[in-house]
Formats: sequence, C-alpha cells, structure tokens
Amino acid sequence: MEILQDGVIAFFTAVGLASVVWVLAGAFLGAGRPMIPGLALVLPLRREALAMESDVRELRRLQRQMPGSVIVLADCGLTADARALAQYLADKEKNALLVDGQSWQAADLL
Repeated sequence: MEILQDGVIAFFTAVGLASVVWVLAGAFLGAGRPMIPGLALVLPLRREALAMESDVRELRRLQRQMPGSVIVLADCGLTADARALAQYLADKEKNALLVDGQSWQAADLL
C-alpha cells in the first residue's frame, strides 16, 4: 500500500511541477502580442449602414488583438446622417479614420 501512495504522490508532484513550468514558460515567451504596423481594418459603408456601430465595435475588438492596426471607415455612398455617425465613431475611436471610399489609397494611411 505504501508503494501505491508513493507512486500517486510522485505522479501529482510531476504533474504539478510540469504545470508550473508550462505557465512560467508561457508567461515569458508569449508575453507580447505581434505588432503589425500599417495594418488597415477596412469597413466599407454604403447607404444607411444600419449595422455600422456593431461592426465598428467588432473591429475595435480585433484592433485590441492586433496592436498597430488602424480602423478605416470607407464612405462608399453613405447618406448624410450615416456619414455624420461614421465621423463621430471615427473621432471617438483611437486609431480610426473616415475616408472617401472612392479615392483613398492604403499609402495615405502610413
């Protein structure tokens, strides 16, 4: 019976030690997120753009996972009210801008 107890204790000790090493290695090796400068998360917007706010919220979530990225709201024929909302969202967000969807180029963002 004593051999079985010693075996169980040795097993849990090895698993615990391996877990601690795994957590520490993950903390030191995976600490930073990859930086992708110049990455543009483009959202083309047309007419009323009814889901614009939720789409921008989703892009903001993606932007947190990819530091250095820029949210680009491309006006591809928005109504006046929708453009005003898009301008408000672009002004409110960090690293976001509203551009004319017909004439913008990625080189303009860099």
